[in-house]
Amino acid sequence: MAGGIVTVASGVMNPLIGKLTALMGDEYNKFKGVRKQASFLEKELSAINAALQKLELIDEIDPTVKDWRDHVREMSYDMENCIDDFIRQSRADDAKAGFIKKTARRLKMLGQRHRIADRMEELKVLAVEASARRERYKIDDCINSSRGVAVVDPRMSAIYNDAACLVGIDGPKEELVSWLTDSHKKLKVVSIVG
Repeated sequence: MAGGIVTVASGVMNPLIGKLTALMGDEYNKFKGVRKQASFLEKELSAINAALQKLELIDEIDPTVKDWRDHVREMSYDMENCIDDFIRQSRADDAKAGFIKKTARRLKMLGQRHRIADRMEELKVLAVEASARRERYKIDDCINSSRGVAVVDPRMSAIYNDAACLVGIDGPKEELVSWLTDSHKKLKVVSIVG
């Protein structure tokens, strides 16, 4: 059950990392610092995503790790919304044409660059805080220590016992044989589980 929840958390990261990669492309070069900030965020979030993918393999997760995972999921939603807003705004500005509109857009872009730089810095701080919390809570240690623990079904030992040592097998065995050898019943279907 925990694995399914973690899959959702790490699944949120993949589109976000893709959008950050797009921000590093040539289309967004006109915004100073965006490419550098996006590159930093992409690397930081890729490392966080790797930790989330490791969590998918663990059945029981420590409450501290669950808290970190939930925080990362919410942070990634906020980051994705911010990046979507930025991309939408930059594309809307590119759609405008004409000399006066281009000049007005350049003046408007000065203010936007400042806001974008501030917002990208906020996103960077969020990612750094999530990584610092990961180190502070020793999330990787929890992941690595949980991986070595395997719960063994106590019934497994019965598989390796000698048939002569098993209790209560003679009665059911005789009943099965009588069902199979009974010639009065036409249909014979027997299911044996175990």
